[in-house]
Amino acid sequence: MQEQATSSIAGSLPSSSERSSSSAFHVEVKEGVESDDELRRVPEMGGEVAGPTASGRDGGSVGGPIHGGPRKRGRTPADKEHKRLKRLLRNRVSAQQARERKKAYMTDLEVRVKELETNNAELEERLSTLQNENQMLRQILKNTTAGSQEKRK
Repeated sequence: MQEQATSSIAGSLPSSSERSSSSAFHVEVKEGVESDDELRRVPEMGGEVAGPTASGRDGGSVGGPIHGGPRKRGRTPADKEHKRLKRLLRNRVSAQQARERKKAYMTDLEVRVKELETNNAELEERLSTLQNENQMLRQILKNTTAGSQEKRK
């Protein structure tokens, strides 16, 4: 009787074609060392769903539930590790994007600073020129008013 139960459990394991669809994930977990390309790639959960067991129920196989929805209880260590790796990968990608956004923002600020400094220098030069002109005109006005007052006397 026990032999029959063992053979029915062995019959419920995923076939070689089902295992090959999720073999990339299992290789990553077994090796524990991923290349940069593997770290940047976010695996899809949908391709790892295994078929139903011989009893018609999900017997806790690595693949997932029959209908492809997320399981709510009894996550296997492989599922937890997969979720952890996906989260770490998303965090790395997000951090890299944030660094790139910050770099672009800083570059834009540096360009703006240069433009404002140039504009400021031009305005300071114009101010100096106008102040000198104003001073000269005041002097001319003062001289002409003084000269016209002497003529009246």
